[in-house]
Amino acid sequence: MKIDGGPLLARLIEDSLKAGATAADARFSRSEGIGVAVRGGKLESVERDESAGVALRCFVGQRQAHVSGQDLSDDGLNDLVERCVAMARLAPEDRFAGIAAPEELATEGVDLDLVGDPATTAEALEAEALEAEAAALAVDGVKQVASCGAGVSLSERWVAASNGFAAHRVSGSSSLGLAAIGERDGKMERDYESRQSRYREDRPAPAEIGRVAGERTVARLGARRLATQKAAVIYDRRLATSLLSALIGAISGPAVARGVSFLKDRRGEMVFAPGIHVIDDPFRPRGLGSRAHDGEGRAVSMTRIIEDGRLTDFLLNGPAARQLGLTPNGFASTSFGDPPGVTTSNLHIEPGDTTPAEAMKAVGRGLLVTDMFGPSINPNTGDYSVGVAGFWFEAGEIAYPVSEVTIAGELPAMFARLRPLSDLEFRGATNAPSILIEDMSLAGT
Repeated sequence: MKIDGGPLLARLIEDSLKAGATAADARFSRSEGIGVAVRGGKLESVERDESAGVALRCFVGQRQAHVSGQDLSDDGLNDLVERCVAMARLAPEDRFAGIAAPEELATEGVDLDLVGDPATTAEALEAEALEAEAAALAVDGVKQVASCGAGVSLSERWVAASNGFAAHRVSGSSSLGLAAIGERDGKMERDYESRQSRYREDRPAPAEIGRVAGERTVARLGARRLATQKAAVIYDRRLATSLLSALIGAISGPAVARGVSFLKDRRGEMVFAPGIHVIDDPFRPRGLGSRAHDGEGRAVSMTRIIEDGRLTDFLLNGPAARQLGLTPNGFASTSFGDPPGVTTSNLHIEPGDTTPAEAMKAVGRGLLVTDMFGPSINPNTGDYSVGVAGFWFEAGEIAYPVSEVTIAGELPAMFARLRPLSDLEFRGATNAPSILIEDMSLAGT
């Protein structure tokens, strides 16, 4: 029998206040999913999972504690409340902690079409995965498919707090991906393609996913090393999102409040070149990051985080805003039952007018990055280095694949001169077109 999370959370909040908490918030969630893996034209495994759990956060004045569990019996829930309130009484004071005031709460719901497809069978997922695998193996030069899988999931979540906020959300997703291995002259290369969406109709056909993975793999065969030099770099759109992730880390309110951000003094200043816009849109229908409220129950809105090159604000949850003397702006991560973090919803950088091919012709020579290994970023200075692989281009044309290259630079300077190209594609919660940055340091042989 499925539990209605609304009454369960109302009970937890009420019992917490009776036990001595001055405020509380809680989350109940359950999920179910099916995943299949295939290998060599045959089904390799089927996994089904179902889970349910509850999380509770209690305040005693400015002291807070949080606990979670999966025992949903009366005794289990009573123990959860007792432990949480007892822990809160012993916790150190945090003068910036607290839940949102009632007047700050989101009041209007919105239908974001997040439920996803109706129930999907393991047999249907198997057929999709086999189709993708066959398409990858059909690409000349592909030796084998290292992994190939498809899955669907459905989750349901209730949240509530003692300030009167309560919300319920159902969301689903579908995924398909594979990694292929190619071989030439005894040397192997590997690449992949994977896609996730709320609805299967919103992602490419399985055969297209397999073909793309196979062609990417074969294109990397015969990779060479590069000499150390300075050159233009184009980050393929699959990887350009890593630069947005670095930006988000640097303007995260908690990081700024701790003083560990290379952009901590740049609020309201030009960080990118004029004409650059970075937008967060929580209301995109079927978006993987869409949401009707933030993780503390506050209203969310479409926000130009970077507007015409200028950093408009930091990303703030309640505690970070209080510490910085600013106003929370709807970027708290889901925190009912836990202390809040910071997150975006559907983030993207607006595309430019130049295609990647036109950019290669314009700069003449450089590196097209298509794979990346462990970026290293100094959060205080923005010093940046990352191992990459990709393709060297000359006279505006792809010349040959390359590997074992390190790119180094300073993110503030990189942000100031990066140029988004025109090939933006919405395929995740964070999206970017390919990005060109000239005069980058490349370390090779």
